[in-house]
Formats: sequence, structure tokens, C-alpha cells
Amino acid sequence: MTRDTIAVFRRRPPEPTPAAGSVTTERVVAAPAVSVQSLSKTYESGFQALRRVSLEIRRGEIFALLGPNGAGKTTLIGIICGLVMPSEGSVAVNGYDILRDWRITRSLIGLVPQELATDTFETVSATVSFSRGLFGKPPNEAHIEQVLRDLSLWDKRNDKIQTLSGGMKRRLLIAKALAHEPDVLFLDEPTAGVDVELRRDMWALIRALRDRGVTIILTTHYIEEAEDMADRVGVIQRGQIVLVEETAELMRQLGRKALKLHLKTPLDEIPTALAHHQLELSADGMELTYTFTPEASDRSGVAHLLQDLSAAGIAFRDLHTEQSSLEDIFVDLVREQS
Repeated sequence: MTRDTIAVFRRRPPEPTPAAGSVTTERVVAAPAVSVQSLSKTYESGFQALRRVSLEIRRGEIFALLGPNGAGKTTLIGIICGLVMPSEGSVAVNGYDILRDWRITRSLIGLVPQELATDTFETVSATVSFSRGLFGKPPNEAHIEQVLRDLSLWDKRNDKIQTLSGGMKRRLLIAKALAHEPDVLFLDEPTAGVDVELRRDMWALIRALRDRGVTIILTTHYIEEAEDMADRVGVIQRGQIVLVEETAELMRQLGRKALKLHLKTPLDEIPTALAHHQLELSADGMELTYTFTPEASDRSGVAHLLQDLSAAGIAFRDLHTEQSSLEDIFVDLVREQS
């Protein structure tokens, strides 16, 4: 990404003027990027997709929303973006109510959906420019060019959308969402079906947007991306938010480590003297596993374990540690809520 690219992204648009009867400018400036309060959604079929969800997303952060299929992620995003009507509760974007101030809130939001549906007979440049005009933005060829260049679409600007590959169409969706320079960008599975090299380019772009002050909310099935990219993580299950935490703190609190000891000679069973360590013995008797959390007290437990192994006459030829990933934590959380 070039220095000029970052410079363009850092030109933040001015704060909008509140509509009549809306909140004051001071309140808008101080408000979180997205504020969800006691939000519920029940469809006509009787299915309750959301159950009194409350959530605040800070300005300028990357927030990863994780959850299994059917957990309510798409419904929540749809309501915030004005595509789905809530049954109860309220949502504000930069302090503006999504129902009362819908014109403003929709201009503040960019959405990259999962679906690849586009106007297949339009050219790349025309459809991105049209997306900008939909939000009442004046033409800005320089901005459109910059977005297309950043997403490696400039050489395809005159091509019909129907001729693009799946990865190119995914980039085009992001370009359309960025056309009107939104303050809040929703990415619903943005790298699904995208090759590794393009995925890296897209995340470089997302980081640059975050550095400029754009708030990013993403859903992803590539949980390693959330672990690497997100400032905070929220987990939704059965229409309820079950956890919101700083990514690093979540890993610290819930991330487990496993100490694996490869023994010199096999054991038939774990000696009684070691039972309080709650060790696991492999089927062939050649490996002991000790699971702990990465806290100071638990690290001292490793020292005690090694002392007790020596006292029991158990020798090992190698040891190594493994740490749980965000995916492991996510799976455990969902299992606990099932």
C-alpha cells in the first residue's frame, strides 16, 4: 500500500449535521460508533433471531462478531444497516438513531455482504460510481480511482462485471461499500472464497482504514483472521451476546496451554503421587499432557510437576508447549451455551 493511499484514507469527512429533532452535534461526536440497546427481532414465523442484545462498538476499532450459523449475526448486521426492522430496542450510529435519522445513518455505513450479486452488465467503474451517487455524494473520480487501485481493480475498470472472477467480484463489493467514504464499515465474510495473496492485500487495506479512523465490524469463518486483526471480539449464540472482550485479554483469560512431555520409557498408568496434577496419558503410554492457564500461579505448577516427576523416577526426553487459539476458545464457548 502506497503512502498516497494512506494519505487519502486519512482525510476524514466532516461530521454530519443532525436532522431536526435529532441529537446534538456534541453528543454525536462523543457517541460510540454503534450503540445497540435491548435489541430483539422476532420474525412472522415466530422465530426469535435476537434476544435483547446490547452492544457498544468503539470508534476506530476492528470488532469481530463471531457465532455459529443461525446465531443471529446476519440479522444484527441487517438491523444496524437498515435492511431489517427491529421488533424491540434501539440502535444508534455515531449517536444518530437508525430509524429517526435513517438518511444520515445509512450514509455513515458501508456494507460488504456475503452475496456476490451485482449488476453483471455494468462496468466496474460505473457501478462503483453509481454506488457513491446513491448516497447523495458528488462525483469524485480521484476517490473512485484510488479505491479501485487499492483493490487491484483499476486495470479492470472498463470490464463488464460478468467477466470478473469470484475473487474480483469480492473486491468489487468492497469498492462499492467504500465509494461513499463511510465512517462505519461492515464486512460480512469478506474473504470467503478469496485466495491467500488477495486476502493479505485486503487486510492491509482494512488496517489502513482503521488507522484513518473508520470503524470496522466483521464476521468471518477464518477465526485466525479475527485473532490477528480484531481489537475486540464478540460472540453471539442463539440470538444473545455471550461475550465481548479485548482480543488479547480474551486469549490471556481463556487461552489454555498444554505441556506435553515425551517419556523415555512408557507408563502403564499415571502414578498415584501425580494424580493431583490431573495429567493425561497417551494411548501408547509415551506422552503425558499437563493443561494449564498462562498465569503466574499456573507456571509455578509446571515447576512442581517437574519436581514430582523427578521424585517418581519418571524421565522424559523432550517437552514442548501448545497454546489454544481463538478458535479453540470460540468452540468451547459455543459448546458451553448449547
